[in-house]
Amino acid sequence: MNAGYDFKKIEAKWRDFWRDNKFFEPDLSDTGNKMYYLNMFPYPSGEMHVGHGRNWLIGDAYCRYLIMKGCNVLNPMGYDAFGLPAENAAIDRGIHPKSWTENNIETFRQQFRRWGVVFDWRRELATCDPRYYKWNQWLFLQFYKKDLAYRKASRVNWCPGCETVLANEQVVDGQCERCHAEVEKRDLTQWFFKITEYAQELLDDLEKLEHWPERVKTMQHNWIGRSEGASIRFPLAGHDLELEVFTTRPDTIFGATFMVLAPEHPLVGKVTTAEQREAVAAYRAQAGRETDVERQKTEREKTGRFTGASAVNPVTGEKIPVWIADYVLMGYGTGAIMAVPGHDQRDFEFAKKFDLRILPVIAPEDSTLDPRSM
Repeated sequence: MNAGYDFKKIEAKWRDFWRDNKFFEPDLSDTGNKMYYLNMFPYPSGEMHVGHGRNWLIGDAYCRYLIMKGCNVLNPMGYDAFGLPAENAAIDRGIHPKSWTENNIETFRQQFRRWGVVFDWRRELATCDPRYYKWNQWLFLQFYKKDLAYRKASRVNWCPGCETVLANEQVVDGQCERCHAEVEKRDLTQWFFKITEYAQELLDDLEKLEHWPERVKTMQHNWIGRSEGASIRFPLAGHDLELEVFTTRPDTIFGATFMVLAPEHPLVGKVTTAEQREAVAAYRAQAGRETDVERQKTEREKTGRFTGASAVNPVTGEKIPVWIADYVLMGYGTGAIMAVPGHDQRDFEFAKKFDLRILPVIAPEDSTLDPRSM
């Protein structure tokens, strides 16, 4: 280290040089060679640490590079200031969330300044500012008027101690990270947007992204999750009810040998027999403590319970057992599946675990099918 380097004097001078000379305040009337750079907005629930710097220091360096290349760069800053982290931090300290959040935002500004990170501060925003979120409310009303916003019950993480909904990240080993109460799964009525109305448009436009890696585009395809298939209704024996499933392969219905409901499916309580009620209730409680991410892990051993009910295969007329299992999610499709273990890996593993019938129905022309070999 050079002992003659007076970092306090030298870095303080150049730290503010770029801001004082409006280096990051572009002339928006100049429409040539424009570049809009938007970095992630930080959560002002506490002070930033060195890990945060990685995000904005890299962005700052990239914007400076673009400016030196002659680009007219707009680089704004904002704060993702709504949400439970800021509210919880304020509650812990006995401070009003508004004061806590605004103080943290001011601290962020000073930290950015000390780092030498510069934005177009004329275009700073905070999502908790009424001048900002009034437009969120306006947009919501436009969605509502177009029938693109709707209400329905959905399962959430509920902390009985804090009496609030928790994000998955706030649930640690089945407990609330703040008060350590056992987290429950509850069905609460919430607002949703019909993003599915635009699924095909999103998929079509993905093909127009020329410089995206194929693996990223594949991830986006999977996230959008649009599937083409058919809805099939299975009558429930002994009930005036039908079980609706969605499948992308209706031609495999001949190999459907059992049905699986998500543990939270509303029909579970209606069709479970008295003999199976206690076991099913215990399993539902167990599944209720699991996150959707945990339930979808492919390497997990399959678990489930028989409801005692039977459905009728509408094509073969056979009665097939109705089970519940945590690998079926209420938020996907109808929350129920026709299990075809001869042609689906998860169903196959489940059938093997519980000694259920496996009936293959599709094979190449030059081969034969023997269920006993599966």
